[in-house]
Amino acid sequence: MKKLSLIGFLGLSFFAFSQNIKPADDKISPDKSLLVQTDHSELDAKKKAAEEKAKLPKPYDPKADAEKDIQNLIVKAKKEKKNIMIQAGGNWCIWCLRFNQFVQTTPELKKLVDANYEYYHLNYSPENKNEKIFAKYGNPGDKFGYPVFIILDKNGKMIHVQQSDVLEEGKGYSLEKTKEFFKQWAPKS
Repeated sequence: MKKLSLIGFLGLSFFAFSQNIKPADDKISPDKSLLVQTDHSELDAKKKAAEEKAKLPKPYDPKADAEKDIQNLIVKAKKEKKNIMIQAGGNWCIWCLRFNQFVQTTPELKKLVDANYEYYHLNYSPENKNEKIFAKYGNPGDKFGYPVFIILDKNGKMIHVQQSDVLEEGKGYSLEKTKEFFKQWAPKS
């Protein structure tokens, strides 16, 4: 047993002394300090997104009375035999702003939307989370993120909730997928 202990002790001693250990009083010289390189591509992407966001229209109004606005849209939708497209999100959301810009500046989408929908931007932001309205529609933003689309029929009945990522393409949205989405949920003649 003593031989085994002695061999173990010698083995551990050999291992400990074979390590490259610097004396405690050795200071790290400034030229050997750790340098952390900044990921410039990530910073550039954030800067470009902020610049893009600043240029895009801000369709969400945190001060709006969403309940009242949607009730007014239901009255108008009944009269015009249209459905209601609620785009939920906020001015803080680059994808929300991109979708709005895409629809407003793409003539065939704008025509399709104007002919079939009353369109509303339902605000979700720290200033106004519209919790009562979102709860009424099952809090789809919690499940899908933003933007999220809530489609109501002309009577205000929710008929579909659509996540937006399936409509995305690159840094924007697919014209064909978005067109198909708007056509699919347009009121039936």
